[in-house]
Amino acid sequence: MNESRHTRVSTERSHRGDRSPVRSTRRVLIVAVPPVRTLDVFGPLEVFGDVNRSRSDGPTYEINIISGGTDRDVPTHLGTTLRTDRTYSEYRGSIDTLLVAGFDGVSKVRYEPKFLSWLKDRCGCSRRFGSVCTGALVLAEAGLLDGRRATTHWAWCEELARDYPRVTVDPNPIYVRDGNCYTSAGVTAGIDLALALVEEDLGRSVALKAAQMMVVFLRRPGGQSQFSATLMAQISAKSPLNDLLAWLPDNVRRDLSVKSLARRAAMSPRNFARLFQQEVGRTPARYIEDLRIEAARGQIESAAMSFEEVAVSCGFASAEILRRAFERRLGVTPRQYRASFGRARVR
Repeated sequence: MNESRHTRVSTERSHRGDRSPVRSTRRVLIVAVPPVRTLDVFGPLEVFGDVNRSRSDGPTYEINIISGGTDRDVPTHLGTTLRTDRTYSEYRGSIDTLLVAGFDGVSKVRYEPKFLSWLKDRCGCSRRFGSVCTGALVLAEAGLLDGRRATTHWAWCEELARDYPRVTVDPNPIYVRDGNCYTSAGVTAGIDLALALVEEDLGRSVALKAAQMMVVFLRRPGGQSQFSATLMAQISAKSPLNDLLAWLPDNVRRDLSVKSLARRAAMSPRNFARLFQQEVGRTPARYIEDLRIEAARGQIESAAMSFEEVAVSCGFASAEILRRAFERRLGVTPRQYRASFGRARVR
């Protein structure tokens, strides 16, 4: 095959000559299963690579891209070919961190039994392991997620839960940690996961520097939802509730009790609550809280408002209730969220 048609991977290696290493490097394997999604490989790769480039005392991570098949050339979802360092059967070294990248056409993928056996063995010997996007289904097929809480891209959470009932699937977070197992949602969530792993290894300042190099935020909390509440409303575009759903985001400060919303929709409260759950997939109360948290996030990120002002503008009764909602749903306080994302000083 013509070399120019390959997508080449440069891995970080330390060439120290006769000098003794300042410290040992951490071996990271990113496993590519065809047809691999390129960003699921290169997102985490860029994070670990930027950390290496920022270290004056030598690289922290030694990274290899490993093929999950018998050929080093792995087809991608873009129709190009990814040239990996080795196939799984060729790899003999130790592993600190193993991540399985996501891929397209989940239901059509057939995993080689030898690969699954290798994966189970190597994950068991690693300090930590995990997945980006649909890589979670590979871990599940190998039995590595049995009895664990995990996530994947929202579009495949139902398939993961259906085909692997021993896995507790949480479709909401952008990444989940269960012991030494880390699973993340789709595409850019792999970058969030890699930044979290770097912060765990080297501290917040190093992870922040890597995030700044990539011009991304450090870092979206793992508990942050994959879903936008306003986008979820668009799923029900033909619903009899469509007008109400379009009206809600601009009116989060109002009284949005079931009784009030039912009256606006010209329904009885009982019928409204039943239809809302059926059409939107969550209770009215849960959806309203989603909208208010989403609105509050925007205010916290961009506006020079106190938390009390943010709470009032977004329909929360007080800053304390806002704080509780954030901690319950996002796993961080509003103050911590602003420290990561805010562009304005808190008053």
